[in-house]
Amino acid sequence: VATICTGSCTEDLELSGNYSEDMASYRARVLECDEFLLQEQFSMKEARRFAFEGIPDGGSRRSLFWKLLLFYLPLKRSEWDETLRKQRSLYRQFIREIIINPQAEENVDDHPLSLAPDSRWGKYFEDNDVLLQIDKDCRRLLPDISFMQQATRYPVKMAGTSLRTRVEKSVLEAKHVATNRSGTKNIALVQRSSSSDEYHVLPEGEEAHWEVVQRILFIYAKLNPGVSYVQGMNEIVGPLYYVFASDSDPAWQEHAEADTFFCFTNLMSEIRDNFIKTLDNSACGIDGMMKSLMTCVEKAEPSLARDLVQKELKPQFFSFRWLTLLLSQ
Repeated sequence: VATICTGSCTEDLELSGNYSEDMASYRARVLECDEFLLQEQFSMKEARRFAFEGIPDGGSRRSLFWKLLLFYLPLKRSEWDETLRKQRSLYRQFIREIIINPQAEENVDDHPLSLAPDSRWGKYFEDNDVLLQIDKDCRRLLPDISFMQQATRYPVKMAGTSLRTRVEKSVLEAKHVATNRSGTKNIALVQRSSSSDEYHVLPEGEEAHWEVVQRILFIYAKLNPGVSYVQGMNEIVGPLYYVFASDSDPAWQEHAEADTFFCFTNLMSEIRDNFIKTLDNSACGIDGMMKSLMTCVEKAEPSLARDLVQKELKPQFFSFRWLTLLLSQ
């Protein structure tokens, strides 16, 4: 018994000692991170090195590092305020022009059935198809946590900014002709189920976090028609918005939407080729990226590369989502 007790106590002491060392190392890392973020002039090379080694949780650390690494914040701290003011003002302008008042000029010859290539009604219907896909994807974003379904503390304070009504109006009614046993034909009005029937909808005047992400993606799609919206973009913007909207500093948290939009736009400028189908087979497309990955595996782990070939495990089976979604899933 004494031997067992002695062994148990020794193990407890060892565990306690390891825990103390880990906590001391963590505190030192937090202090180093905070001191780095207090600099007046940042080095991108040092920021990348520091982030690669891991950013401690808490405060605004991860949020600020991501904004620096995605070229949203200037490397000179003295330029932050002016840059943020301009970018956030620009985003509010995007909301006004794309969401609130998308048709500044009205063409009297235009109508919903027009086949003209420049018909604003035709473009409106095309945009609705994109919006419905964004709506569907954003409602189920980050399903493992309830954050996206919760109301944001900082909804946009401009009338007409919510896309909720537009989505609901896009759910059309259709007449269905049915014949009963006596041969009588009945016309029944069939209502397609809308997303609001499947998910909890917040009261008027409140916005869920997923609705904010929905607006970000819709504005991005409108401003980038060559790429528009492709499924998977929601998985990339989701972690960005979550980190920014969870910032412990209310001053940063309040502008999470605008900050997320520009960081997402900068990130997409680097990886947008992965989402353009016509570039899939090119060197800069997703196929080229998978080939580059396998080349790296062959050089770094030749035995693993041979094993994958022998088992006929093509890179499309495991690396396609890794590369397109940046390991967000």
